[in-house]
Amino acid sequence: MHEFGIAESILAAVEGRADGRRVRRARVQVGALLRVAEPSINDAWAMVAEGTVAEGARLDLVTLPVRLICRACGKTATSVDPYAVCPSCGAADVDSEGGDDLVLESIQLAEASHVPGDSRGDRGDSPGPS
Repeated sequence: MHEFGIAESILAAVEGRADGRRVRRARVQVGALLRVAEPSINDAWAMVAEGTVAEGARLDLVTLPVRLICRACGKTATSVDPYAVCPSCGAADVDSEGGDDLVLESIQLAEASHVPGDSRGDRGDSPGPS
């Protein structure tokens, strides 16, 4: 299950960006050629995130297409299917470009239960003399 290694890479990036703060959600761009199965990556994510700032965080995947160039007819197309054939002529002899990306797009941090400073949310300025 190669998703475990991918989940570990995602966690390392998430932890770096979170800087010790709890994470609620992570959004990741995954190239089609990585052939990431969503149920498997979610299981792997839950395992590697356990005991970290990302424990319980949701992982959202955005699959990036691969660009196909047909050697038979010369047409180009994009597909999220890493085993795609040429949509123009049906040939299986295609070259591919891209589709191997793994990019942490964003994280959503959990809300803080307590923010120091004035409870009115005035950036912590002192209330002044009484």
